[in-house]
Amino acid sequence: MRTRMTYIPVEVADQFSDFIITRDEQVLDSVKARARDFSTISLLKLLYQVRCNPMTFSDLYIKSNIRMKKSFLNYLHLCVNYSFVTKMPVGSNMVYSITDKGRTMLDLFMQKSN
Repeated sequence: MRTRMTYIPVEVADQFSDFIITRDEQVLDSVKARARDFSTISLLKLLYQVRCNPMTFSDLYIKSNIRMKKSFLNYLHLCVNYSFVTKMPVGSNMVYSITDKGRTMLDLFMQKSN
């Protein structure tokens, strides 16, 4: 398992501290951190953002702090393909919301830290 530097929203970093090896500087509402299991933390960043209310593509991209757009798209497609997130066209925007399956996935990791 290779560690990588990433930006994690502060709230997500506090909730899933098991994935963080070291915290560096805080930039606005994100923490620069060295994280273990990068793919899992990226999935959790996406699911954590849509857990309360649906979000447009742009809002989800900004709030998730997955900086590389291609990586963001890959993780978003994975979430949609595995039915963790649904997408629905609303006007000219695409709105994403969490499914029961996605909430279960997120809850599995959140219960560990509670």
